[in-house]
Amino acid sequence: MQPTKNNSGATEIFRMPASDATSPDLAGTKKPKNPTLAIVKGPQMGSVFELTEQTITLGRDPQNSVFLNDMTVSRHHARIDLAGIASGFATIEDLGSLNGTWVDGAIINRATLRDGSTVQVGTFRMVFHTNRKSARIETGA
Repeated sequence: MQPTKNNSGATEIFRMPASDATSPDLAGTKKPKNPTLAIVKGPQMGSVFELTEQTITLGRDPQNSVFLNDMTVSRHHARIDLAGIASGFATIEDLGSLNGTWVDGAIINRATLRDGSTVQVGTFRMVFHTNRKSARIETGA
């Protein structure tokens, strides 16, 4: 099929077909019931991991709950504990990794994760979401 030439001087609009989109439609999918880690920068960008176990391991070893396949990630890099998720938080602990684990821009040994916390592991930047239903706040009025 040959492109048609527009000699009228009118502006033509090009729209990228939805099947050619380079970014995943994260909002268009069904909301997960469990907490998630979404990779927003780095290799595997757009991947979303639903965290279904109470203890989640992150690392370069394929046996980890969250497999991050990059040389900047230690084989056993970090561990997330979801024991406090009913209260709206989780904890993350660095497992002695070479490049460290960062939460909301600070290097950590252990830290609290809340909804929207950013986690940096090697070249991966991820966002943690609790996926809890919002609680309605009653006013005294």
